[in-house]
Amino acid sequence: MSAAPDAVVRVVVADDERMVRTALRVILDAEPGIEVVGEASTGAEAVSVVRAERPDVVLMDVRMPEIDGIRATEQILAGMAEPPRIVVVTTFENDSYVYDALRVGAAGFLLKRAAAEELVAAVRLVARSDSLLYPAAVRGLAAEHARHRPPVAPPWVGRLTEREAEVLRLVATGLANAEIADRMGVGAATVKTHVAAVLAKSGARDRTQAVILAYESGFVRAG
Repeated sequence: MSAAPDAVVRVVVADDERMVRTALRVILDAEPGIEVVGEASTGAEAVSVVRAERPDVVLMDVRMPEIDGIRATEQILAGMAEPPRIVVVTTFENDSYVYDALRVGAAGFLLKRAAAEELVAAVRLVARSDSLLYPAAVRGLAAEHARHRPPVAPPWVGRLTEREAEVLRLVATGLANAEIADRMGVGAATVKTHVAAVLAKSGARDRTQAVILAYESGFVRAG
């Protein structure tokens, strides 16, 4: 699910620490065009609140009681026809939990020490869903984990057209659709069509997961 350009971005905050939830709510509710519509203190509660409120964006703590943020992310994405964009909120960016969350479909991650303006920008960005959140960090995480497992080229790689393969490589560098269009000399609508085809063929939920799959398959290599 992505918010319309002029729509209010509806957010659910899931964290087992009340002070963290309160701080995130205060920051986001102070911003025009953003509204926190629910909170959760456990992974199971997060799933329930998200299904009830149907937000555009979820800020999901990784380590929570009952079920962790990874399983909660997985359940939300699997159980909703139009799921929200989920951003993992974490203390350590190289945490294996973060990578696992991205693998199951989280749109990106945000460090708990991030400044208020970074939090707001992240929520707005993932709501638009046409760019990677902190592309260098996502690439670094994907590349690091790919080094520890042998690349296995899945069948979908061979089904990509030349243009689709080029678009995936550019997505993996962190470029947004408009930037890819400029680089390729085509219209933004054409790029959007190619990105949609890449997601459909790879089975990725979004650009972030497509980058993860690109590195894991060896289609894109570190360096």
